[in-house]
Amino acid sequence: MSGTDLAVLTPEFVMVLGGMALMIGGVYAGDQWQRLLNWCAIALLLATAGLVLAMQPRAIAFNGAFIADAFAEFVKVLVLIGAALVLFMGQDYVQRQHMARFEFSVLVVFSALGMMLMASAGDFIILYLSLELQSLALYVLAAFDRDNLRSTESGLKYFILGALSSGMMLYGISLIYGFGGAVSFAKVATLVHAGTVSVGLIFGLVFLISGLAFKVAAVPFHMWTPDVYEGAPTPITAYFSASPKIAAMALFVRAMVAPFAGAIQQWQQIIVLISILSMALGAVAAIGQTNIKRLMAYSSISNMGYVLIGLASGTAQGVEGVLLYLLIYLVTTIGTFACILAMRRGGHMVENIEDLAGLAQTQPGFAFVFAMLMFSLAGIPPLAGFFAKFYVFLAAINAGLYALAVIGVIASVIAAYYYLRIVKIIYFDEPAPSLDSAVGWSVASVITGSGIFTLFFILAAAPLVRGAGAAAQALF
Repeated sequence: MSGTDLAVLTPEFVMVLGGMALMIGGVYAGDQWQRLLNWCAIALLLATAGLVLAMQPRAIAFNGAFIADAFAEFVKVLVLIGAALVLFMGQDYVQRQHMARFEFSVLVVFSALGMMLMASAGDFIILYLSLELQSLALYVLAAFDRDNLRSTESGLKYFILGALSSGMMLYGISLIYGFGGAVSFAKVATLVHAGTVSVGLIFGLVFLISGLAFKVAAVPFHMWTPDVYEGAPTPITAYFSASPKIAAMALFVRAMVAPFAGAIQQWQQIIVLISILSMALGAVAAIGQTNIKRLMAYSSISNMGYVLIGLASGTAQGVEGVLLYLLIYLVTTIGTFACILAMRRGGHMVENIEDLAGLAQTQPGFAFVFAMLMFSLAGIPPLAGFFAKFYVFLAAINAGLYALAVIGVIASVIAAYYYLRIVKIIYFDEPAPSLDSAVGWSVASVITGSGIFTLFFILAAAPLVRGAGAAAQALF
């Protein structure tokens, strides 16, 4: 270990010191200072994102165990912005629901730290440790509303199934080490390129994929998602659907492309199968949902299936499509959950889709943005969601995965039904009792910002596409 190695970890050190300061401040100041601590956490996340952008990428530390390249930089910025947006729009909610405890912002900060390490993992030890650092904080967040039975249940389910997936992943890593003789991505890649891909190594790869598929809620490891999304407090559900999914998918991409690029024929078919199953289940299972948070859980499963199309291509263009999809998915999903946070009647949260009936007549601006976000998730041009799907489908076609691209288009058409059903309820159904018009300036800001991004993404797409392309090339 050298001073250069430590310098590469500067953003992570800032997060560690800032998180510890927030924790100590919360212990001494108490929950009455929770709002101030929340703003400090937001400032810490945004300052760290700025520091990540300011640092020179493409540095390797600790003998390749930690990689600070353009790919990691892109993912870290997305993760940190997503975490900051959740804290920003969730502040009023935690105050209303009597959940204003300083641990909320501290747990978000430390989970974001784990995600930053996930983006830079260069060997399987760091992969596992960073994933567990993130997961331990998320287990607590899922059950953060400790007086709510559904929240406690969701936290318990997430913990039990998460422990199972971690065991599977750790077993896979042990097989990779046992048959490959190394935990470093670079050394495993050298072994694979030399043609030494034993049956034991393939079994280890399968278990590794299973553990990572759980973290991104891909079928058949999705079973925790609907219950956790429905039971967890809404800002925490928004967080689960955004930053952790982005970090886990980035780790998934690096863990496949960096060490196993030479074994793409072995893992590509597994990724293709998981992608098809995720798209199919997400498209069909969401149709009968009445709770909008549960619907968004199946939407998330479906979206991860689309993202896996880019990974299945195994090319730089596919990884570029993955990163663009994650960027657009982050903004669209955060905006949708901001809309869900605005669904209050008489000061109480409502979560049924039917509660949106006739919203266009009572709150036309809110209804318009909500509809645009649904159109974007459905992939309707020229909204941002269309370009997200376009890039991953194009990567699949260029990689010769024609059947996968066609199945993706068909699944997208089926999924459009339940998104357009929400639009129909908003604009054409008989009005339900009106929702509260006062939503708070933070939620209103996120709704407005996400709506503008979704509508006008095409005008600012060029620099984002270039950034995603440069990040993808860093892996190749």
